[in-house]
Amino acid sequence: QLQLVESGGGLVQPGGSLRLSCAASGFTLDYYAIGWFRQAPGKEREGLSCISTKFRTTNYADSVKGRFTISIDSAKNTVYLQMNSLKPEDTAVYYCAAVATVQVLCVPHPKNYVHWGQGTQVTVSS
Repeated sequence: QLQLVESGGGLVQPGGSLRLSCAASGFTLDYYAIGWFRQAPGKEREGLSCISTKFRTTNYADSVKGRFTISIDSAKNTVYLQMNSLKPEDTAVYYCAAVATVQVLCVPHPKNYVHWGQGTQVTVSS
């Protein structure tokens, strides 16, 4: 059974950093797009970044470009989201999601993804 588990969330001060992990089980990371998303209270789920596990191409939303970095460790079947220069407006529940695909370039739009993790809370506050 395909499962995604996020971890690494927490409370951080503005300007700080966090690294989120998305551990995949029940499948190997071949020909998948793995995306990171977030949802703040009262707002729609927002796509942040994605990575093609086969081609290692990445894509970022403008809101996080230059601050967030997505990466993959195939040996650990895990995708990471390194978040730097965090702002209070980054506060949200962060999710990872997966979809099987042969496309070279992924798009981090929530409607494109099938399998979702349970989310991890990130709070940016002083």
